[in-house]
Amino acid sequence: METKRNLTGGEKAAYGLGAVGKDMVYMLSASYIQYYFYDLLGMSSIALGIILMAARVFDAFNDPLMGIIVAKTKTRWGKFRPWLMIGTLTNAVILGFMFSCPPSLSGSGLIAYCAVFYILWGVTYTMMDIPYWSMIPAFTKGGKEREGLTTLARSCAGVGSALVSIFTIIIVHALGEAFGGTTNNGIEIVGFKYFAWIVAILFVVFTTITCIFVKEKSTVNLETPTVGEMFRALIQNDQAMAVVVTIVCINTALYVTSNLVIYFFKYDLGGISWFKDYTLFNTVAGAAQILAMMILYPLLRKFFNSIKIFYISIGFSIIGYIVLLLLATVGVTAVPVFLVPGILIMAAAGMNNVIITVFLANTVDYGELKNGRRDESVIFSMQTFVVKLATGIAIFITSIALQFLNLKSGDTTEAEKLIDLSKDVAASSKMGLRMVMTVLPILGLIFAFCWFKKRYILTDAKVDEISNELEKKHQA
Repeated sequence: METKRNLTGGEKAAYGLGAVGKDMVYMLSASYIQYYFYDLLGMSSIALGIILMAARVFDAFNDPLMGIIVAKTKTRWGKFRPWLMIGTLTNAVILGFMFSCPPSLSGSGLIAYCAVFYILWGVTYTMMDIPYWSMIPAFTKGGKEREGLTTLARSCAGVGSALVSIFTIIIVHALGEAFGGTTNNGIEIVGFKYFAWIVAILFVVFTTITCIFVKEKSTVNLETPTVGEMFRALIQNDQAMAVVVTIVCINTALYVTSNLVIYFFKYDLGGISWFKDYTLFNTVAGAAQILAMMILYPLLRKFFNSIKIFYISIGFSIIGYIVLLLLATVGVTAVPVFLVPGILIMAAAGMNNVIITVFLANTVDYGELKNGRRDESVIFSMQTFVVKLATGIAIFITSIALQFLNLKSGDTTEAEKLIDLSKDVAASSKMGLRMVMTVLPILGLIFAFCWFKKRYILTDAKVDEISNELEKKHQA
């Protein structure tokens, strides 16, 4: 086995660039697929919700299978890079075609097109995502180097997600007008087509750079827990169960809001340049999320333990949702005012990203002491599983809501391509939208708080006690 040298700055940058590209692709699909097929192409919201939820749940179960395939791969280029490149190329092509649906399709044809390409997108994304994260031990030393590269990659992934969250709609409008969009819908349909192919090309370029400059220096044994192992570990570890249910509730609440906020800006606040206001909101909210992770959480940690900070973040979220509902209900239309609840909700989301990882890590030691088995890889594999599960649940909920609220742009004439679409939306639909994107998340957060408070027992003192007992056990 070749001795691993320290990574160069170029190798670290090349690996981080791969994370930027793959999360740009992920965020484009996760955040805008529902909007594209339902609002712009007119697909049935219920059918769309069923397809997206089923595909995401299937994708979550597909992760362990892909891990087994990667683990058994042996080539002259290693076991990870071939699948990373194959997955990237196929996923990029499928992404481009997924957002290039012929506008003439309708009914069952549109449903079939969406189902085929979205399921294929999920399968091919897993094909490259699993080897990307799994290859870290194959070219890094353990300890600080490995931890540092993982942190860098996660940060770069956040940059990729943020870029797409912030700039998609405004770039889509610019591209749509530049490349021949002649109606309100037509501008966005054309814009999404070109933007998706641009993101797909960047994805391939970034991954190619990763594969060229980051080489596997040894053969590593890839541990890939099965779905059965994940559920057994969850059932036998009551603290892991407490955390996982909490994650599902919190993420579902957040994703319900994030899936509907584009409709809020387009059909409730309205305005000809609604997409510019939406971009501003995403920019400020995204910055709040990142700063909360990097600055606010470490600051609060000096004064409070992680459990108290978690309760504080739940409070931030609930206050943010209440303020958002009140502002919308009393008729406030000034976009800067809505930045306040956006900051509260996304700052809480940023802190929760850190805190939940801490809670999951604590359940590993607890499980070892209780069951005599250390399920570290299994427990952390569940984090991806539950995030995908929460995404599927949220998409299904928002799809049902959109069906009943009947929020859909409808097309406009050439002369009317820049109009305020909110003027044609019934007041009852606007109020229903506000309730779904605020009240439902509040109920989910309250349930998460009560569940967690009743079931989670791993305080700082308890964690120290468990660590001491494990240390004595290991020394015996």
